[in-house]
Amino acid sequence: MRHPLIVSTLALAALMIGGCAASAEPRGAAAESEIIATGLAAPWSVAFLADGTALMSERDTARILELLPDGTTRVVGTVEGVTPGGEGGLLGLAVDAEERLYAYSTAASGNRIQRFRLSGSPLRLGTPETVLDGLPSARTHNGGRIAFGPDGMLYATVGDAGERAAAQDPASLAGKILRMTPDGAVPADNPLPGSLVYSLGHRNPQGIAWDAEGTLYAAEFGQDTWDELNVIEPGQNYGWPIVEGIADDDRFVDPVQQWKPADASPSGIAVVGDDLLIANLRGERLRSVPLDDLSASTDRFVGEYGRIRDVVRAPDGSALLVTSNRDGRGDVREGDDVLVGVD
Repeated sequence: MRHPLIVSTLALAALMIGGCAASAEPRGAAAESEIIATGLAAPWSVAFLADGTALMSERDTARILELLPDGTTRVVGTVEGVTPGGEGGLLGLAVDAEERLYAYSTAASGNRIQRFRLSGSPLRLGTPETVLDGLPSARTHNGGRIAFGPDGMLYATVGDAGERAAAQDPASLAGKILRMTPDGAVPADNPLPGSLVYSLGHRNPQGIAWDAEGTLYAAEFGQDTWDELNVIEPGQNYGWPIVEGIADDDRFVDPVQQWKPADASPSGIAVVGDDLLIANLRGERLRSVPLDDLSASTDRFVGEYGRIRDVVRAPDGSALLVTSNRDGRGDVREGDDVLVGVD
């Protein structure tokens, strides 16, 4: 059911693109957008409950916010023990089939995934349960995105936390995409027996999403040369720090698309309709990649909203994105940070 604030009929053709070359403008009608909520403080992730309620995390305040029908927000709760600094803090959110909220955050002892019951009206955040802790953390390269796959398993992106060589070490959880049960256990069918590691050789992946066929995509920050869009296969190695971008090296899986960091710095991603949408920070744009041609892309809202941290598919099939201009690296604009609805 469409959120009451996303009721305007925008151009549904906005996300339909064609051709095989990247372009700065869509070939069809321009995508339309509207600001739904303002005054957010470096929001990082958006997740939905079954009734369409949107919950958001704020990185530095460690608050979980509920979006209300009038565009205001209320605090559901604050995640205790979060130690924000640099790129760390309260990061990704996910909701399981039992309507429990999962949160990835940085604590003094490392990054962790916790689970919370939600109850009451208005909603309240329950006592945390630890799903997984002791994940590598640093001021940069914390990864932080979590999501439930179509297989019911919980996936998490973990950055290399500045320890580049760890991304190639199967015994380390740094520089990996992890796959676990909702309770944090190792699934019996993981590619490395007894290990949470699903794929390795990542620098700082911050976006994961699945298409209708169950294909897993991940967006990843490169260093100085190339940011990447990857198709993730279980047990495969994506090359960092030995290679960055397309390397034509048989030891590693090449990205299906790459961009200069100035034009990208990809964070959250989402499959919406026939497109993969990618939120970009430094590039200050929403990038649309057609699922039937992963080598193509169209850039939207370039510079219009500033740094874009996350994009998610709303229950009604539209898209929502959040900005990150108050994260210490952006130019703060009036009303920042904002939640934007896109058709």
